[in-house]
Amino acid sequence: MTAFKAGDVVLIGAACSVQFSGDRVLRVRLVSIGAVDAYHGWVWLTGYVLDAKGTATGKREVYVRSTGIKACSPSSSSARCERSAVSSTGRVSGARRPTPVLPSLG
Repeated sequence: MTAFKAGDVVLIGAACSVQFSGDRVLRVRLVSIGAVDAYHGWVWLTGYVLDAKGTATGKREVYVRSTGIKACSPSSSSARCERSAVSSTGRVSGARRPTPVLPSLG
């Protein structure tokens, strides 16, 4: 994980945890970063969720995989941050996978 600090704006998406996939991606201005990892590679983050205009809409504390956190410009929208977070495989972090359709039993 890049050395993030309080005041940085980050994108929390599917690469951080499945609960932040698809339209549940968060753009967060960090307030604090947990000092102790309960599990290797995971971290507690506290911050303000930002809307498209960069206005704080609520305070959240989230437990996420540190390798999935993406740096984001404070003035960028979540979609723009997400597009800039394309991996070397061409996948966009936070992109929603299609839901499989299961046959009914009848």
